[in-house]
Amino acid sequence: MNLEKPWNEYTYVSFDTETSGAYPLGAEIVEIGMVKWKDGKEIDSYQTLLKPSFPMSDFIIGIHGISNEMVENAPKMKEKIQEIRDFFKDCVLMAHHAPFDMGFLTVDFEKNGILLPSEPVLCTSLLARKLIPETENHKLQTLIKVLKIDGGTAHRALDDARACLHVGLECLKRMGEQATLRHATKAMGKELDWNKYSLMQGQNELYQKVVSATIEHKDIDIIYESGSVKGKTRRISPIGIVRNPDGDYVMAVCHIDRAQKRFYLGKISDASVVF
Repeated sequence: MNLEKPWNEYTYVSFDTETSGAYPLGAEIVEIGMVKWKDGKEIDSYQTLLKPSFPMSDFIIGIHGISNEMVENAPKMKEKIQEIRDFFKDCVLMAHHAPFDMGFLTVDFEKNGILLPSEPVLCTSLLARKLIPETENHKLQTLIKVLKIDGGTAHRALDDARACLHVGLECLKRMGEQATLRHATKAMGKELDWNKYSLMQGQNELYQKVVSATIEHKDIDIIYESGSVKGKTRRISPIGIVRNPDGDYVMAVCHIDRAQKRFYLGKISDASVVF
């Protein structure tokens, strides 16, 4: 996509996901909402609940208010993923804390054999930090109050996507009418590329063992070249995997410490799945 046109000449899709947990692979998207904007107005929207593979915990339900009963008869992601991809097509995408949503959606695109999007993504959290300095923090709900946006129901995907759109548009307006999309991507200070969130392509065999065990909710015996038992075998129960500029990691419960910890994949020298 040509990034040199003034920002208001593009079509935008803001999107938000609600999930069954905090980390991709171990958790899944249970709701997605999207809003499409062009020529100064909202022109379309999309929302669906999605049925996860496993019941959600009371803690997660308390965050977004989506109960297991609400998704019991909802479609599975594989039935909706192509519709989601089609809604994105040829648009500039926006999300608040975009890497979170991109991490989850990338897994679903890959699981269902859909090429990862090439459309550019703007993170409204990163833009707001640069362009809306008057707020005490840059959480979506804080920005909604400061900018006097109708936020609807917090932590529901369609309302949060719509709020995200208005935060993003405010950021772009503050850059000026002649600011280009390239100016906006530079203002974020971070490149957001869908391929950087891939978990299933181009990874080595050890990495794929951890990915498979996480998807299948199986324990892994790893040799970790760091920490208090460096170089010795320890058993972990993986919760999810995060792609991270400082090093990809699996979030897991360590059976030695009985605590939830990060284990950087680059420091795992061997791994075997516990059957």
